Amino acid sequence: NLEGQMVPQVVFKVIEDGKWKDVSTDDVFKGKNVILFSLPGAFTPTCSSSHVPRYNELFPVFKKHGIDSIVCMSVNDTFVMNAWKKDQKAENIDFIPDGNGEFNEKMGLLVDKEDLGFGKRSWRYSMLVKDGKIDKMFIEPNEPGDPFKVSDADTMLNHIAPSAELPKEVTIFTKPGCPHCARAKKLLVEKDISFEEIVLGENASVRSLRAVTGQQSVPQIYIEGKHIGGADDLEAYFK
Repeated sequence: NLEGQMVPQVVFKVIEDGKWKDVSTDDVFKGKNVILFSLPGAFTPTCSSSHVPRYNELFPVFKKHGIDSIVCMSVNDTFVMNAWKKDQKAENIDFIPDGNGEFNEKMGLLVDKEDLGFGKRSWRYSMLVKDGKIDKMFIEPNEPGDPFKVSDADTMLNHIAPSAELPKEVTIFTKPGCPHCARAKKLLVEKDISFEEIVLGENASVRSLRAVTGQQSVPQIYIEGKHIGGADDLEAYFK
């Protein structure tokens, strides 16, 4: 366990606005409270479906409780990490490429994934770093496969602020060019409520919509698992 130690000094090679740039450990951590979570690979299933989205979603809550930035790290190059950030629409997270595995090797958390054709990759873990010093670590257990039990965003938030109020879980089914969908989304934005949008024709079909909501029209809105209905119903809900 590295709690109480300083993070390794490494220079990361990144591309920002089309230009190569060196980003040092100090650039990432110095004078800041930072959450870093590291994982085996960009675009891999657990990382894309659970790890990144939840940290991105909870960033405003972490920020309220003194966190300056959240960093996602993987042993991938900057092109892959930039493409993954774009694909994930994870605007609240900084994606740092540990391309040579140097940072994670110095952390003692570089593991051999040759059996999967991955070569050397990062073990999955998260840590809270205050001004470059490791304050708390959550390292996944040494089990076969890709365990994901303790490095998640909720575990970290529970450590930092156990009584933090979580954002409401909101999902909205929409389709392109639908004025009522636009109205409902505008209302949610005005209320400063983040939401998951499921777009018919992109993420789902009318069949999926019927299966989940029993309805054929959009928008269909859910808040905390409860079916609210369409745009008019959402307006009534807020009144």
